[in-house]
Amino acid sequence: MKDVTLYTQPDCPPCQIMKLFFNDNNISYKEKNIKTDKTALQELTKKYGSYSTPTVVIDGKAIIGFELEEIKKELQLD
Repeated sequence: MKDVTLYTQPDCPPCQIMKLFFNDNNISYKEKNIKTDKTALQELTKKYGSYSTPTVVIDGKAIIGFELEEIKKELQLD
């Protein structure tokens, strides 16, 4: 089982789609809302160099933006 973290914020349609994708594929993940969790925001920007959502971190590898094919590949869903 891979360690998956999804950085989100309200009013982010791609974030909602990413959550649906994970749920539909039975992928367990941690959601971190960068608007309500300042630690998550710092983590996103300082540790992963990302300023956009969704950002998905899979086993420490950050995939910035709605990159569904790359996420599928990393999760070995193809």
